[in-house]
Formats: sequence, structure tokens, C-alpha cells
Amino acid sequence: MKKVVSLVIFTILSFPFFSNDLPIVEYGSINHPVIDDGGMVVSQRMIASEVGAQILAQGGNAVDAAVATGLALAVVLPRAGNLGGGGFMVIYLKEEDKTIAIDYREKAPSAATRDLFLDENGDYDRKKAQFSLLSAGVPGSVAGFHHALTRYGTLTWEEVLQPAIKLAEDGFVIPHDLANTLASKRYRERLSADPAAAKVFFKKNNEIYSAGEILVQKDLAWTLKQLSQNGPEAFYSGDIAKLIVKEMERNGGLITLQDLKNYNVAERQPLEGSYKGYKVVSMPPSSSGGTHLIQMLNMLEDFPIKEMGFGSADTIHILAEVMKRAYADRSKYLGDSDFYKVPSSLVSKKYAKALNKEISLDQVTPSNEVSPGNPYPYESPDTTHFSVMDSYGNAVSNTYTLNFSYGSGKMIPGTGMLINNEMDDFSSKPGTPNGYGLLGSEANAIEGNKRPLSSMTPTIIFKDQKPYMVFGSPGGSRIITTVLQVALNVMEHEMNIAQAVHSPRMHHQWLPEVLMLEKGFGSDTEKLLENKGYKLYQSSTMGSVQAIVKEGNYFYGSADPRRPSAGVATP
Repeated sequence: MKKVVSLVIFTILSFPFFSNDLPIVEYGSINHPVIDDGGMVVSQRMIASEVGAQILAQGGNAVDAAVATGLALAVVLPRAGNLGGGGFMVIYLKEEDKTIAIDYREKAPSAATRDLFLDENGDYDRKKAQFSLLSAGVPGSVAGFHHALTRYGTLTWEEVLQPAIKLAEDGFVIPHDLANTLASKRYRERLSADPAAAKVFFKKNNEIYSAGEILVQKDLAWTLKQLSQNGPEAFYSGDIAKLIVKEMERNGGLITLQDLKNYNVAERQPLEGSYKGYKVVSMPPSSSGGTHLIQMLNMLEDFPIKEMGFGSADTIHILAEVMKRAYADRSKYLGDSDFYKVPSSLVSKKYAKALNKEISLDQVTPSNEVSPGNPYPYESPDTTHFSVMDSYGNAVSNTYTLNFSYGSGKMIPGTGMLINNEMDDFSSKPGTPNGYGLLGSEANAIEGNKRPLSSMTPTIIFKDQKPYMVFGSPGGSRIITTVLQVALNVMEHEMNIAQAVHSPRMHHQWLPEVLMLEKGFGSDTEKLLENKGYKLYQSSTMGSVQAIVKEGNYFYGSADPRRPSAGVATP
């Protein structure tokens, strides 16, 4: 058996401009070539990346490694890795030369209605929508991972579950960022208010754990063992399901045993676009990510982005103008494609050219003058991401979530499993933003058995007809723009993958009328943007990109340092 190799390297940074041969490396990143003799796994937890790499070392393929990594993250990254949430997976199968999109997004309980989160006055009730069991959608992660593994993997369900069971039962060393979030006022109050969650994440009398201590999760180990012994039926009709329903009935949730039994994974046709010779494959609705990533790339193809330069005021201005129009369209046209016909022309190059006619190179378009476009004449949607490539040529890009960090903060007693609050991703009331400030319309209205719209954007970019770059990010409404900028950094600015991931990011989502900037763009650039009329907001870090690039026979990996303890592992 091969030994798993994990690299811990320190970071050398220079913002905002890079030369492509600058020796930039980061914690958990591999920027010198790693020979293609086993593959690579990049995730938001080094220990989970090592689990995936060990699966590759055992002869498993990228799907085997991805499922094992996702299950391990459910143990070691409790704020986002999950069994009680859902997500999306994009797979490339080398032998069939085929890409597949697996939609295992949560679904609304059958009893959910469009006014679910409105109070007696017809106003949006934030507590109901975000911090009650009413906010829980029927989880899809277990079904999604099992579906991917049994159809496209090579190992058994029991084999890929074993590392997660061991991590839950024996415990793992608490990293600093987990200790810090649990000690923070927001999450300490939220999680300690739920008895089951308090039992897992705090000591007696709600005392906090310190970094370096061991976190053992016996209830979660029991849940994982149930899944190992009885398959996904344990979750959707067996003992785990009964505990979920019991808690829903006790505390006013809507999920029934029939809702769990009726949950289904959807295989969809991935969205495909092109950008200057590259093929871009991403997630279709119920994610909005692929649609608007391709839409924005189509628009940007007409602008001299490379000549304008990374981080220049002109480049940021064009990006902001393009982003505004994409997010305006998102508010009207995106929803679960099983319930609503999303215009396919949103990703057409003709539609992009029509939108570009409204953009000035010099003038800012106020958001109140930007409205959803008309795509129909051109007719012909706290999270974590991980990426895997194997030596056979297969690739997996996976993003999944509980929605907020730690979901609603509520745990199903006896399971060790936090439950999602994804129902807030629906449009509860037209004109009222959700927890990420995003507006929605009828396309994303609450309806029983419907999947809420998402921004998750797992993506694979192809070069010369081969998988070249596998990546994605968490970040709520900023996921799509984060993925867009990392893609441009590689395709336009010719950065290596660590440079592309490290570079500072910006974001504009149409409403509110604010241009968000990470640190690193420089005061002169900010002044030029203010002179153009932008209202600037100094943002905290945006996203956490986990990316792999394959050039020839070599892998290059980058785990975003914006969130600590991420890492790259190889067999």
C-alpha cells in the first residue's frame, strides 16, 4: 500500500500582481509538480484530504475518494461537512469520456407552503426561516454519496465509510479554527441552546474545548455505523429516520417519514460553456452557479481582460458590471428545473452580447437601472468544497452544505448530526432578501418537494479535451463570483493555481448597491473605483477554493488559506 503524502508548506505572498514563475506556496498546497502516480485530493480539512488520498492509495478511483472525503468532512468539519444537508457533484469519467451532474440538494417537505416563513402580518420571520426546524429541508447528502459510489465508484459503501467511523469513534485533534468558532459568542450561544448539540460540542456546564484536545462523537459514530450496516435505508426509512421524525414532531418541524422515503437524487445534464478555447462544465439548476458562471464568462469574452490587467480598476469595473446583470437575472429566472423552466438562453453567447451593449467601459450603471434581462428571444441555479483527480483520468468536483455554519444550530438527538436550514434559500417573500442578501421570485417560491435554489458551483475546466482544472468554493452568494475570478486568473492572467487561489477577490451582486473588496487591491485602485462612483465595502475573506490543475503528467494543488486547516494530499 502506498503511503499518503501530505505537504505542509509556508506561504510567500505578494499582492496584487504576480509573475507566473513566482515561487508561491501555501499550507497544504503543492506548487511543484507531483507525478501522476495516484491522484490528488484537496479539501477544507487536511485530515479529510488524507482520507481521500488513502482511498486512492488502496486503488480506489476519484469517486471512491470523493465519497470517503465527504463522509470524513461530516465528522471533522461540523460547520459545513454534513450528513444532514445536501449538495452537488460534477463527475468526469475518463473511460466513457462523459461528465455527469449529481443533484443531491435538499428538498422541501411535502407540507411546506409558500407562506411558511411569514408572520401574522405577512412579514418575513427570520427566526422561523433560519433557526427553527421549519427551516430544515429533507437531507440529500447520504443519498447523493451512495448514488455516486454505487454507480461510478469501485469500492464498497462499507469501505469508504470506515475512515469516518474511526474519526467519530476515536476522535480527532481539534484545530484552532474549530475551537475558535465554538468559543465565539454567536456559535456558543446558538449551539449551547440546543441540548443535543451542546452535548457534542461542549464539555459539562458548556465549557469550551481548546485547540489540541480530542473531540469524540459517539452518537455520530453510531449513525455512521447504521449507514455502514444498513445502507441509506437506515437514514431514509430506518432507525436514523425515526429519530429525525421524532425530533421534527417534538419541535415543530415538517419532515415526515414519507418525506424521507420519497427523497430522490437527480442526475442532470451538466451545463457546458466555452471561454477562449477552454471548455467549462458546471452544475445546472437547482444550482444557479453553473448558469451564471457561464453567462458571465460569455460576457467577459468580449472584453480585453488580460490587457486591462489583474486587479486594475478597469478590470474590477467590468467584472462588477457583468456580475450585476447575472445576479439580476438570477433573481427572476432561476429555480428548481423540475418545477420551473429555466431559460436555456441565459448561457447563450448571443444573449451575453445583448447584455454587453448596456455596459460602458467608463461609466458605472447604478443597480436601480439594472433589471433582469429578456433571454427569451435568444432561446435555441456555510458550505464546503473538495476536489479529486485520480491517475485513471477521472475527476470529481463536489460542493455541499448545511447552509449557515452549523446549519440551524439544531442537532437530531441520538444521531450526532446537525440539520440544515436550507429552506431559507427559497424566496419567502418577493422583494425580501434571504440570509445572504439575495432576492428571488416565483421561480424560487416555496413549494412541497421542491429544491431551493443554490449558488454552489462545482466546476471542471477542460483544456485540449482533457480535465485541466477541478475546483469550487463555499461562500453563500459569493460562491459564483469566487469561482469566476479563480477561473479568470488561470485562463486570462496565466497564474499558477496557488496564485489564482491566493489573489484578492471582489464581489457585486446587483443589490445591495455595494462593491465588496478583499484586502490587497491597493489604495490607488480603490480611489479610482470611488471616482467612478462605486460605494466600496472592505469585505472579510471571500470563499475557500479547493483546486487541482493537471498539466501533462503532473498534478498541482491549492487549498485556500482563507480558512485554516485545509490541505492537499496525494497517495
